[in-house]
Amino acid sequence: MLYRENGQFKTTYRADQQIFPITQDRLFIGALLLVAFAAVPWLATDYFFNAILIPFLIFSLAAVGVNILVGYCGQISLGSGAFMAVGAYGAYNFMVRVPGMPLLVALILGGLCATLFGILFGLPSLRVKGLYLAVTTLAAQFFSDWMFLRISWLTNDSASGSVSVSNLQVFGLPLDSSLGKYFFCLSLLVVIALLAKNLVRGAIGREWMAIRDMDVAAAVIGIRPVYAKLSAFAVSSFIIGVAGALWAFVYLGTWEPAAFSVDQSFRLLFMVIIGGMGSIMGSFFGAGFIVILPIALSLSLPVLARLLGVSISTAGISHAELMVFGGLIVWFLIVEPHGLARLWSIGKQKLRLWPFPH
Repeated sequence: MLYRENGQFKTTYRADQQIFPITQDRLFIGALLLVAFAAVPWLATDYFFNAILIPFLIFSLAAVGVNILVGYCGQISLGSGAFMAVGAYGAYNFMVRVPGMPLLVALILGGLCATLFGILFGLPSLRVKGLYLAVTTLAAQFFSDWMFLRISWLTNDSASGSVSVSNLQVFGLPLDSSLGKYFFCLSLLVVIALLAKNLVRGAIGREWMAIRDMDVAAAVIGIRPVYAKLSAFAVSSFIIGVAGALWAFVYLGTWEPAAFSVDQSFRLLFMVIIGGMGSIMGSFFGAGFIVILPIALSLSLPVLARLLGVSISTAGISHAELMVFGGLIVWFLIVEPHGLARLWSIGKQKLRLWPFPH
């Protein structure tokens, strides 16, 4: 009875087209943002910020970008790590080569560099799809690795490709504390996630979903596949590029091309699959699953080994983490292939009818 929609009437188109048309959803999101902005900073420690919250926020932003391309437009991509790298190194070059470049502007310009890179490697999507497109986008990963290792100008003549940033500021305020970094990442995530949610609900979002469901039928009814696919690559690459710049600037501080390896691409794809494809909320669920589960396993496995009286080395714990993590992913995909967002949707539907049988 807490999630009933009875009595919630809409008398205008504006009210009917709200992002959260149900009052309970608006209250829940408002309470969640209040906790994130007001309660968490008082309760969390530096370890919690650096090990869990900041990576979760950045990965959530990147997963939103991947979900737009894979979940909403149906274009399988394995080059997300490359788009993150282009965004990171693009923002770095603007910061180094333009005196007085604001951090926020550098992040946006880095995202635009990733947009151009994404459109370039999205061109094959006009001719191929499915596994062939995945292999094509995987080529972007290897090309970016070669580019940032061999073209020294992109890394400010660093022989190893390793670069670093320091003394970051936002609107004149230093970004040197864990709390400041958390607020900065959270603010960017909220703004971009709301924009993405509005985008997928509009005409261009419906074009992406039509291409995903059946591209031939979409072309017959007047949707331009060229525009729809390339726009999905552009928007997705921009968001992933901004997330890559945040990962490099805010979380790492010092990085090299290996920080954006193909493992990062697979990790982002797993987030979308586990969280739920075609769902902005699913991006958050998937990022939380990928970020929190390895930490929980690393803390619980040694305790379990001691309870069982088994001696296990640090390397053994690391290997066991990978095995359990992989097994849980496979098990979860078998049990709920539509992701955590589907479980969230089922829970909301049951709350609509509770306490009556359904």
